[in-house]
Amino acid sequence: MTPADLWRSNSVAARAARALLLPAERAMAGVVAVRNGLYDRGALPARATPIPAASVGNLTVGGTGKTPVAAWIARRLAARGATPAVVLRGYGDDEPLVHAVLNPSIPVVVSPDRTKGVAEAAARGADVAVLDDAFQHRRVARAADIVLVSADGWTIPRRMLPSGPWREPLEALRRADLTVITSKAATDTEIEAATAAITRAAPDTPVAGVVLELGDLFRFGDPGARLSIGGLASASVLAIAAVGNPEAFFAQLRRAGAAVDARGFPDHHRFTRDEARELAGLAPRGGIAVCTLKDAVKLAPVWPADAPALWYVSQPVRVAWGAGLFDRLVDALLARRAPGDTH
Repeated sequence: MTPADLWRSNSVAARAARALLLPAERAMAGVVAVRNGLYDRGALPARATPIPAASVGNLTVGGTGKTPVAAWIARRLAARGATPAVVLRGYGDDEPLVHAVLNPSIPVVVSPDRTKGVAEAAARGADVAVLDDAFQHRRVARAADIVLVSADGWTIPRRMLPSGPWREPLEALRRADLTVITSKAATDTEIEAATAAITRAAPDTPVAGVVLELGDLFRFGDPGARLSIGGLASASVLAIAAVGNPEAFFAQLRRAGAAVDARGFPDHHRFTRDEARELAGLAPRGGIAVCTLKDAVKLAPVWPADAPALWYVSQPVRVAWGAGLFDRLVDALLARRAPGDTH
């Protein structure tokens, strides 16, 4: 049973497994509460950084669109004249590669110690750091905390690790500067329910919403190869996803009109050559094989040369509401830079 099955399935086996994990879930919740209490009271200090750092994090294990949103914020900072760098822990080998594809001119620093990572970014000339996935990494001080919450599948009960994907409860959003509700294939009802729950849990935290839409399709390593998402209408598609919530990606493809043969894998899965060849053999005749960029950076290097082309779908960030909140947050980060960092 994969983590996604354990957390999302309503099968007898999944329900039984969650029941068995309930003591561990309660212990996890207790540890999180004690740790946060120590930081809130100052018993555990946060280390200062040489340049302002903004964290783009979440409350769950994957599935919120954290990496594309972090890349989008870094791009907005660069457009406003800043010299940003992306700093991340480097869990798995996909996220640094994804950032390199999305923003080739913005340096990526990989460091398990975010304080050292920000210092390295500053040494390389950055005047602001965007921390990809650091909301729970409270040991490093930050100028802003942006926390993403996915509305996709909101009806699923919110369980803490290990019986669910939640790292912290919704009330943790009270220490965020901005909550961002993300949606890939969420219904209006799910978005409204998520918004209401978040507002109740953290009434003083501003809330914005973004949609991670399906953009054009690209062939990895071939910048000139491009297909319109409209070309998927009525097409047979082998859809491959090793992300936090693969079902949301598959639902997006179906909404685009594709006939989807879905193949999901655990988040950050490392594809072997044998797996790639097996998947390539499943590609429909006259159709195409499609994955996310996060999958393409790992799957394309082992994809058989004699197989049908592997395409990935871009997912541009569209602000659904709260655009002014992002503008104010970027303004605040720019103002926190050291004097002379005006570029």
